[in-house]
Amino acid sequence: MLMRTDPFREMDRIVQQLSGTSGTWSKPSVMPMDAYRQGEEYVIAFDLPGVSTDAIDIDVERNMLTVKAERRPTGKSDGVQMELSERPLGVFSRQIMLADTLDTERIEADYDAGVLTLRIPIAERAKPRKISISGSGDRKQISG
Repeated sequence: MLMRTDPFREMDRIVQQLSGTSGTWSKPSVMPMDAYRQGEEYVIAFDLPGVSTDAIDIDVERNMLTVKAERRPTGKSDGVQMELSERPLGVFSRQIMLADTLDTERIEADYDAGVLTLRIPIAERAKPRKISISGSGDRKQISG
């Protein structure tokens, strides 16, 4: 139901992680995610610890889901000397091609404990249904 749009994003993420560079709006870093089916919906969970909800942008255009987020530096006061800074800052993004069988009109988003969770219901037209047979004799008519 989901397709990765860029097979080289993971390699870019590893290079950025090793080089210590942060993502920018023109070249964002990749955010880790999980995707799975749970009952009648698909669930996509993105790790975004330390990102406020006003710094998260979710868009759907046709079947392309785009999630962008920005982790900004925490406010530092005068007299604070940073000793260690390992948490990546900057812009993070993921684009996911959604299948036609998902209902993009009813996506729900929840953000809790640094995890953005999107729930995408399976469209009614994609759910299995029984086909009734009507008619008599050898002629059979299939209706949906």
